[in-house]
Amino acid sequence: MREGLADDYRQVQAMLDKLEHGHVHIAAFGRVSVGKSATLNALLGYPCFATSPLHGETRYSQSAAWDEYEAGGVYLIDTPGIDEVDGESRERVAHDVAARSDIILFVVDGDINDTELRALQGVAAEQRPTIVVLNKADRYTRQDLDLLLATLRERTAGLVAPENVVSAAAEPMERVYVRVDQLGNETETAHTPPSDVTALKERLWRILEGEGKTLAALNAAMFAGDLSDQIAARIIEVKSELAEQVIRTYCVSKGVAVALNPIPVSDLLAAAVMDVSLVVHLSRVYDLPLTRSEAGSLVRTILAQLGLIMGTVWLVHLASSALKAGTAGLSAVATGAAQGAVAYYSTYVVGRAAQRYLARGKSWGDEGPKQAVREILGSLDRDSIIAHARADIMARLRSA
Repeated sequence: MREGLADDYRQVQAMLDKLEHGHVHIAAFGRVSVGKSATLNALLGYPCFATSPLHGETRYSQSAAWDEYEAGGVYLIDTPGIDEVDGESRERVAHDVAARSDIILFVVDGDINDTELRALQGVAAEQRPTIVVLNKADRYTRQDLDLLLATLRERTAGLVAPENVVSAAAEPMERVYVRVDQLGNETETAHTPPSDVTALKERLWRILEGEGKTLAALNAAMFAGDLSDQIAARIIEVKSELAEQVIRTYCVSKGVAVALNPIPVSDLLAAAVMDVSLVVHLSRVYDLPLTRSEAGSLVRTILAQLGLIMGTVWLVHLASSALKAGTAGLSAVATGAAQGAVAYYSTYVVGRAAQRYLARGKSWGDEGPKQAVREILGSLDRDSIIAHARADIMARLRSA
């Protein structure tokens, strides 16, 4: 269980370190090749993050300190594209990074499409300040750029503040200039304009100066709270899986023991001891240890309710026990397996009921044990479980 939760605990520690040092994380988010890495490089003033004309250069989240902001402790984080081909894990990484970041740069290179809008809605649900960055602004005329910005503000209304929709030219295209001298001779020269992220810097500075540190502390606390809930749910899930394995193991052991015991009725008494051991084992799984006396009391409570609800089953169980004593050969084995299957089933119900009691902190809740057992019986396919039990028991008997 510890191994399964190790990554969750590492995330908590990383967030605690972030909170202790007052770091602010700014993550770039968006489709492949819209210029997320280039935008971060332009903010940094040097090529830190890999950029490439190839599809999806960024495969893992990366970070770098943004020293230009005088308060320090600000980190820029690059993420994989949200629309990677066969990149489900990369998309998950991008969402995870965005969820734990303090400010999100949602980078687009044109009018926002449906995929981007859905992703932006997911980001907005994290309640982080978000800046929509219309990158590659150098490819548009002034008129087209103004129209695009107005369209983006309209389409992202309710998700992003209008002033947080800005343009940028993180990695402008090379331009060819033609010069004509006095004699009419033409000379072509190529020139790449410098990056322009002025509007983006201004918005970031305003957000950082207004609420940067407070925002970082609040988001760290929110993230830690969410992660704590996730860890708690995961612990419950892991305990449930382990409890199921324990119950199945005891079911098979009891079923085989009942099937092999040649003494009628007395095998049921021995089987009851196994039920008590099962409950003791389950109590350790849930870190709520019970004494054998307490476990025995719990088993008696469960069996009493089971007997009230399924009295007929117990009559069949006792009849099979009596028949086994007077039957020989294969018939005795078959009869024993049938009785063992019923024992398997009853132990499975006992285990599930005890698991429910322990998972609720040693409580049946308002409905009491009878309703709890009734609900468990209603959720089970008895015939299927008994058929599976007989098959398991016969396989054990043949291999013995």
